[in-house]
Amino acid sequence: MRPGLRAAGGERGGATICLLGVGLLFVVAGLFGAGVGAARVARQQALVAADLGALAGAARVLQDAPVACARAAELVAANAARLVWCRIDGLDVLVTTEVMVSPLPGMTRTARATSPAGPLRG
Repeated sequence: MRPGLRAAGGERGGATICLLGVGLLFVVAGLFGAGVGAARVARQQALVAADLGALAGAARVLQDAPVACARAAELVAANAARLVWCRIDGLDVLVTTEVMVSPLPGMTRTARATSPAGPLRG
């Protein structure tokens, strides 16, 4: 087309810019959703590891505190988490775990969970 002439209807490519903007909005929303999803999965993974570690420690609490915490650490590690803290209080075991998550490249966060286990008291 020669300079100074317009296409039929007077369009100059404005729809292309709008379409690119909408596409960029979808990409940003998708990245945000993926980040939130990864954080929620890491939180659940930390909770499961803490629950299972506390139950494993409670099963060995009568042997000795180091034995109970060592067993808890084994199960926490088997669930791809890290044991942060293990406390024995009588027959109760309290386990805190954490899971590292990278929802987006270059952004690392920690999900932490604590779980108790012990005999039922009425």
